[in-house]
Amino acid sequence: MSTPGPRRQSALRRSEGQRKRGTSTAPSMHVGAIYVDPIYFAATKGASSVESTTAFLAELADSSLAAGQVGPPTGVTGGWPDAFRVLGATLPDTPAVVVLDELPWLAEQDEVFDGALQTAWDRLWSRRPVLLVLLGSDLHMMERLTAYDRPFYGRADNLVLGPLNPAETGRALGLDAADAIDAHLVTGGLPGIIRSWPHAMPPADFLRRECDDPAAPLFGVPESSLLAEFPSPDQAHRVVESIGGDNRTHANIAATAGSNQGHIPSGTLSPLLRRLTQEKRVLAVDHPLSTKPGKPALYRIADSSLRFYLPIGRAIQEQARRGRPHIGARVLQRQWTSWRGRAVEPLIREALELAGQAGELPWPDTATVGGWWNRQHNPEIDLVGADHSPVAGRIDFAGSIKWIGSTFDRHDLETLRHSANHIPGYEPARSGLAVVSLSGTDIDTDDANLIWGPQEIMDCWKTG
Repeated sequence: MSTPGPRRQSALRRSEGQRKRGTSTAPSMHVGAIYVDPIYFAATKGASSVESTTAFLAELADSSLAAGQVGPPTGVTGGWPDAFRVLGATLPDTPAVVVLDELPWLAEQDEVFDGALQTAWDRLWSRRPVLLVLLGSDLHMMERLTAYDRPFYGRADNLVLGPLNPAETGRALGLDAADAIDAHLVTGGLPGIIRSWPHAMPPADFLRRECDDPAAPLFGVPESSLLAEFPSPDQAHRVVESIGGDNRTHANIAATAGSNQGHIPSGTLSPLLRRLTQEKRVLAVDHPLSTKPGKPALYRIADSSLRFYLPIGRAIQEQARRGRPHIGARVLQRQWTSWRGRAVEPLIREALELAGQAGELPWPDTATVGGWWNRQHNPEIDLVGADHSPVAGRIDFAGSIKWIGSTFDRHDLETLRHSANHIPGYEPARSGLAVVSLSGTDIDTDDANLIWGPQEIMDCWKTG
């Protein structure tokens, strides 16, 4: 199932007619052997409770659950409690699946929705062979749904449905390692975009093709996600726009996301950034990694498809809407190399961290991989491997990423060696050097402890 947002939290509920197996969240019924046609209902942002229940009952009337029955009423006036009773009366004695999507929007519309859902489950549905799937892109709200003080506590299992990883993206599209990484950067691993990508088409050709279509999923999916999360241009929206425009420090965000009254005060911006990072998870924050606390923290858009859309994709989309796709293609050509070089850094750090945790690096105890910079961002080290974060006890390696068409040469190596000495905790006699290059290297294998290209990065996500 494709999702418009970068990630989606789901609460899966088993009825008492389904056995739990260990701590697995999968239902015990074999859906591969028994075909179950689910009822799927997606909420509409801003709709009233009456509009939502009417739409839900219409979906129920058209579903296979109601086949052979007199259609359920569409004039229900009792809100969600009444609608849930109708659903309970419609459920068959055979396995059924009910999916409620964008659950946070339903909860916004009706303050008794959570309680009505809990009551319906306990009294009407729980002894039937039904799987209730609750979906929502607001992770904080979905996690709260099963919290101790909420009605659904102890009644659901939680599962985060993330996007495809780079290896899965590559397999889905039939691309080699380098092209698969590019594809993952622009799609974010979202099936809604990947489905529109012709099999084995190189990223450069795909992006040129998309420049002609303002309604392409490459633009439409992140645009819909942005509008869903931030329907009005409020302060949070301006902060996300600012960070998408490569303003990454607290000071720069405060200046560029402010209004005609001036900068956003720190007392307002700091909690807003925390909410966007920890609750909404629209943003990610990176701290310089060394054996000493460091500043400044750098913010970035967490979903790489939205990270592509804000500075580049939206400009291309606007030119296509104006009937000027050739100008959009020039925007892409002008900004692609620098954007990709920055966007690939979190992915490469994640790959190295996965390899370190699996004991597959020259430094078997590496547990975390980040970067390092000072307040002047001179130097700025792409890769730092350590035993833990945010303040390390030991620096295992420093490294450089060169993700352009030219090779990593001896000049790049000397720059890395010189810059690494600035990292607190880096010891040349003990700490190693790592090089990750898109186009290979011109250095000897003895010059660095680790030299990786696209295939080694991709292999970090392969299992079996």
